[in-house]
Amino acid sequence: MRQAIQNLEESKIREVANAGMGRSDVLAFWFGESDEVTPDFIRQAAIESLQSGETFYSHNLGLPALRDAVAQAMAAKHAGAPGSAPLGAERIAITSGGVNALMLAVQAVVDAGDEVVAVTPVWPNLTAQPLILGAHLRTVALRPQAGAWTLDLDALLAAITPRTKLLIVNAPNNPTGWTLSREEQSAILSHCRRTGTWILADEVYENLYFAPSSNACAPSFLDIAEPADKLMVAHSFSKSYLMTGWRLGWLVLPPSATADIGKLIEFNTSCASVFTQRAGLVALQRRDEVTPRVVRHLQACRDTLVPALQSIPGLQVASPQGGMYAFFELPGHSDSLATAKRLVAEAGLGLAPGLAFAPEAASWLRWCFASKDLGRLTQGVERLREWLRHSSTKG
Repeated sequence: MRQAIQNLEESKIREVANAGMGRSDVLAFWFGESDEVTPDFIRQAAIESLQSGETFYSHNLGLPALRDAVAQAMAAKHAGAPGSAPLGAERIAITSGGVNALMLAVQAVVDAGDEVVAVTPVWPNLTAQPLILGAHLRTVALRPQAGAWTLDLDALLAAITPRTKLLIVNAPNNPTGWTLSREEQSAILSHCRRTGTWILADEVYENLYFAPSSNACAPSFLDIAEPADKLMVAHSFSKSYLMTGWRLGWLVLPPSATADIGKLIEFNTSCASVFTQRAGLVALQRRDEVTPRVVRHLQACRDTLVPALQSIPGLQVASPQGGMYAFFELPGHSDSLATAKRLVAEAGLGLAPGLAFAPEAASWLRWCFASKDLGRLTQGVERLREWLRHSSTKG
């Protein structure tokens, strides 16, 4: 095996989950997915596709109808820089999941030895992908303040130089809920234009946005970019459409890059399955029946969980603007991996360790609050409270 592969760390989230999987007494909040099943009309679209015999390859870049639908949905939300042409299907590549979209983007621009900058804490796949390709990874850490994580913009811009091939940024952010402002996006885009740096924006959580003045989605680089900018934006059907297991996503690309991504898709997965794409098409066509309801429920989940966590003395947590996670720090528990394992074993509570997302988050824990039953969240907080009380007494 290549040394870069041997050096990859195994998922610490999986390490915790493996310790509790199969136990019916564990309240599991470790993975980033809702426990609500995909809506029936989306499932039926896939069933009808299979029953009609659509079991063959599709175009590398995806079904034309789905590319058109994605482009129309994105254009309705993101106008681009003033004077830009509307976002069209020629800029869309359908992928086998959001993680596949991200890996394709990294493969497209990063050579071994290239410098990549990533904003952390972040979902570990985003920092692993450039390492797999032999890149040199530099990270710029968000900074926690009273439970909220914020960006030191000057530090990020200073880290991006003409040597930087790619900037990876995920906002709304997994795990912190941090979201880029329009001003920060403009500064980053202008700076990367000067340095010639590509931007890979993971915006899969853009619809899961709770700011009072929001236009139903978080600020996107697509709101301000020119079509020819060195910008790739990754999306997924997983979160907004309750389709995590379907493995369907897409990339928004400069028009000149689409054909090359199509070649990469051929040598990675060939194409996304047709029946999955049919399900995605129906999900987009009936998105007003799914996504707004999902967002309303997630906001109720957030507004149930976060105040309950804030009531625990010494616990640091802020209400996230976007995403589906509460990220918090427990007093006196600096090793999040050990803490998460103890919570599974001693409290029947499954959380993700902050160490999985970055060293600077080693004392933090991530709680996915996408739960059908708000009572599970309340019950989970009580288990945490009781565990802390017992640990304090035992200590």
